Amino acid sequence: MITLTFPDGSRREYEAGTTGAQVAASISKSLAKKALAIEVDGQLRDLSDPLDKDAAVRIITREDPQGLELIRHDAAHVMAEAVQELYPGTQVTIGPVIENGFYYDFFRNEPFTTEDLPRIEKKMREIIARNAPFTKTVVPREEAIETFRGMGEDFKVELIESIPGDEDVKIYHQGDWFDLCRGPHLPSTGKIGDAFKLMKVAGAYWRGDSSRPMLTRIYGTAWADKKQLKDYLHRLEEAEKRDHRRLGREMDLFHFQEEAPGSVFWHPRGWTVFTELMNYLRRVQDKAGYTEVNSPDMMDRALWEQSGHWEKFRENMFITETEDERIFALKPMNCPGHVQIFKHGLKSYRELPVRLSEFGKVHRYEPSGALHGLMRVRSFTQDDAHIFCTHEQIEEECIRVHRLILDIYRDFGFDDVRIKFSDRPEKRVGSDEVWDAAEAALKSAVEAAGGEYELNPGEGAFYGPKLEYVLRDAIGRDWQCGTVQLDFNLPGRFGAFYIGADSEKHTPVMIHRAMFGSLERFFGIQLEHHAGHLPLWLAPVQVVVATITSDADDHALRVRERLKAAGLRAEADLRNEKINYKVREHSLAKTPVILVVGKREVEEGGVNMRRLGEKHQKAMSLDEAIRTLKDEATPPDLR
Repeated sequence: MITLTFPDGSRREYEAGTTGAQVAASISKSLAKKALAIEVDGQLRDLSDPLDKDAAVRIITREDPQGLELIRHDAAHVMAEAVQELYPGTQVTIGPVIENGFYYDFFRNEPFTTEDLPRIEKKMREIIARNAPFTKTVVPREEAIETFRGMGEDFKVELIESIPGDEDVKIYHQGDWFDLCRGPHLPSTGKIGDAFKLMKVAGAYWRGDSSRPMLTRIYGTAWADKKQLKDYLHRLEEAEKRDHRRLGREMDLFHFQEEAPGSVFWHPRGWTVFTELMNYLRRVQDKAGYTEVNSPDMMDRALWEQSGHWEKFRENMFITETEDERIFALKPMNCPGHVQIFKHGLKSYRELPVRLSEFGKVHRYEPSGALHGLMRVRSFTQDDAHIFCTHEQIEEECIRVHRLILDIYRDFGFDDVRIKFSDRPEKRVGSDEVWDAAEAALKSAVEAAGGEYELNPGEGAFYGPKLEYVLRDAIGRDWQCGTVQLDFNLPGRFGAFYIGADSEKHTPVMIHRAMFGSLERFFGIQLEHHAGHLPLWLAPVQVVVATITSDADDHALRVRERLKAAGLRAEADLRNEKINYKVREHSLAKTPVILVVGKREVEEGGVNMRRLGEKHQKAMSLDEAIRTLKDEATPPDLR
């Protein structure tokens, strides 16, 4: 007999060899019907697998994240079967689960196009309706190679040959069709359901190597039910409308071009928003006790070697060599420069904590294919800060930073914020004892601040553990922005110290902190979160005064000057165009407020206010309009 322990702590005895499906049936008929797989001591297994020893188990259903992954995994297998039924001679390669869906790469002389997708999707639904069981066989390596070679599946042969010698070669059948796969799988194709859709095709080199054959990648999405699928497709539609690159063109904010890949050309209106973000942070940081500094953009290789960046981050750094054979790197981070500033002059424990902030322009090499507008660039501005403190000050400083970050996100309309705790990575500097102390201190600080977090194992910086702040936007997408990193290593590597109360030298603790993270990326998130309808205080042009007739030109100019004198960013549109055309054009540019002036407004000295997204106008005096708009345009930290 074996003893199985369930998530609620209960235990049951079963005969050795009992399968996961039998375990589910022993609990209830409804669970047996819903069961997709079984988790055994943390490992996902097929329901048909026999259990032969004591274990902690959990039945996986559609409601579990692992269940959704299995649905997507099996949808990829069904797509591969559909393709080979419809297009004989097509070779299948690999088909993994990805975020929100799956893909499969195919080799075919004539690449697939989007016109092929409806036909493939229809065939997939036929295969799912057959409800063929997934069955697993473990075969000798040579037998598997001969089987797939005989089928002309050269890519599968290469995959089998790369499987480590101590691993089983598994083949899964779904009816007459089969594929090489590690598993596990659902009980049958029918369990996939009908909440899936094929999305697009793309080219992809075999194993990412441009010297290898070009494949066609077909992407799909799959969900536990139709509502989830519908919601996802709606999010995609919304995301396309909100794409910051599209809004950047429509609002005349910025552009990119090939001569400076991954770097932003800011237009006047875009730079206005960017500087408003910086001004906001400057005020907030000044109140929080930070001193702004600026460190060099390019520094000698020796400094990066001393910091550890050269070893751990070299492939992401832009390097240059001068005629005198000195090697320099454009800074990918601001931390080493801030340590040099801290070291300049003797520091006493009475001066700690020292909080240094910088809007530092950093440069990191990102592959061309990874670049994505403002969201993924090679040159960006960090709202970076480093706090040098004593061990006794760690908790208080981390709590202060934690609360400051959450306050800032609330000012920008983000109330749904999750925190991830990232512990030591495999490649790191410092001893395990130092990491133990740093991780314990950071956990203690966030817990003392009342914050809840989830573990993100192995994702800390190479010099210390970190907290990552993840924002959820208006359409439910998550964005990782702010970070707090606790560093017991870098100050010591640079010989930084302060004089303690005992008159001896002590190494300070260094807290790395960013709130927006990248200003460019946060700008893009803001654009997409608000669909371009930025709050009035942040809008590049807050008010346009638009004339109905040329008789109102002088009045429009007087209104614009009054608005500008009140501190509002205002423009006048005196063009000889119909007012509906002007309104439509400024609405496309996402101008929050249009003040329409014509003959009546000239006579009464007033304006007609029209807000973005509203059909109705409101007549009011100029004084009332200015008072209303000035209040709304006040940044949140100054209200």
